[in-house]
Amino acid sequence: MATATALVKTGLNSFGQSRLASVFKIKELRTKIFITLLFLAIYRVGFHVPVPMIDQVAMFQAMRGSDTGILGMISMFSGGNLSQSTIFGLGIMPYISASIIFQLLASVWPPLEKLQKEGEAGRKKINEYTRYATVVICLFQSWMWVSTLVRSKQDGGMGLAIPGYDNGFFVFTTILTMTAGTVFLMWIGEQIDEYGIGNGISLLIMAGIIARIPDATQSLIMARGSEAAVVIPVLGWKLRASIFTLGGSGTGGDIGLEKILVLIFLFISVVIGVVAMTKAQRRIPTQSAKHVRGRRVFGGTRNFLPLRLNQSGVMPVIFASSLLILPTFVFKAIGSQWPNANWAHNLANAMERQGYLYNIFYILLIYFFCYFWTAITFNPKDIANNLKDYGSFIPGYRPGKRTADYLEKVIMRITYVGAAFLAIVAVIPSLISASLEVNPVVASFYGGTGLLIVISVALDLVQKINSHLVMRNYPGLTED
Repeated sequence: MATATALVKTGLNSFGQSRLASVFKIKELRTKIFITLLFLAIYRVGFHVPVPMIDQVAMFQAMRGSDTGILGMISMFSGGNLSQSTIFGLGIMPYISASIIFQLLASVWPPLEKLQKEGEAGRKKINEYTRYATVVICLFQSWMWVSTLVRSKQDGGMGLAIPGYDNGFFVFTTILTMTAGTVFLMWIGEQIDEYGIGNGISLLIMAGIIARIPDATQSLIMARGSEAAVVIPVLGWKLRASIFTLGGSGTGGDIGLEKILVLIFLFISVVIGVVAMTKAQRRIPTQSAKHVRGRRVFGGTRNFLPLRLNQSGVMPVIFASSLLILPTFVFKAIGSQWPNANWAHNLANAMERQGYLYNIFYILLIYFFCYFWTAITFNPKDIANNLKDYGSFIPGYRPGKRTADYLEKVIMRITYVGAAFLAIVAVIPSLISASLEVNPVVASFYGGTGLLIVISVALDLVQKINSHLVMRNYPGLTED
């Protein structure tokens, strides 16, 4: 029995290794993977390169614990590093914001709508406009951020500029540096799309999230400079007496074994739920018409039209989070200009702390972008016309308009379910942080949106690798 079990394990290991080895046997696929890894490595190097004129030591002290607030959310969804003001500090968020603007305009502004219908040529033109808008947004956002860092504390700033380097020339240089960093990230994403494998922008965001997972784990079991701790000289960390004590800027209380078990359960549930929802389909049966040619009968076969339950993927969560960042800065700006405006301070605190008001708008925007993104990527009329052209039909519905109406009704229903799942996963970090008193950094990575993005992008990457393998008659990575 033991021998049989060992043989089965050996067979499974060799089977998995052969599948993984087949990925690197294909020269084109191997080149794409290496190019993708190279660009991601370049991104990670630039992630730690600081901008000039900023006192990094003073900034580290001032930004300690900022990962639990709005800056942490910006960094997670943009792949940037504002808390250290690096050349990639703004991340890819300006490009995402510009994409949102032009996708919204393309649905209401006739010239852009006409460009969108021109196919590949129109898409390239819209992408060009998106790049120009990204530069404008970068200049504005970097100016706002740098001016906040440079201004003295008496003027409402942070006063983090190195003495003698707070004049206009160095401010302008830093603004251009951060703008160039975001444009370079945008270029890296496009190069991954063209020469690498996977979606470049999504991979950059995923790389930024994965790079923060060790910090989230450290905040759960380790802390720097804690009392009554065991020193680990190599890492410079001190392990607390209780490994279940939150460190960093969280609540600082002992969360207990039962809460650790809840986090583990949520982690497993989110992983299973994201995989199930990503793979879930509504299969609509189709029938092909019979064609008689001579003595032979062709067609008449039954098939199905697969409709993904979550057509929009993870983009609604990223878009909704991007838009919710803006009100916080607006309310803070109003509060700094008019200190007596208590309503502005209250709204800024409510949005920054991710309370009920924030979660309500978060859910509403997720639903909006789910339906909006599905309307852009899924056209029932075109699918109905394609079925008609290929001689196929949905039993019980006439080809043409009746089929298109039926497909639209089905996609509206399943999009509601997909949006509900995304909304539940998106608000889990806030619920965990509030009810269990768990550090928001830990909650976001081990039970919420960060995990959702990583799994969704990883599944998309595996699917694209599978397509290369199957096309060359190799077994796919996920095939039985």
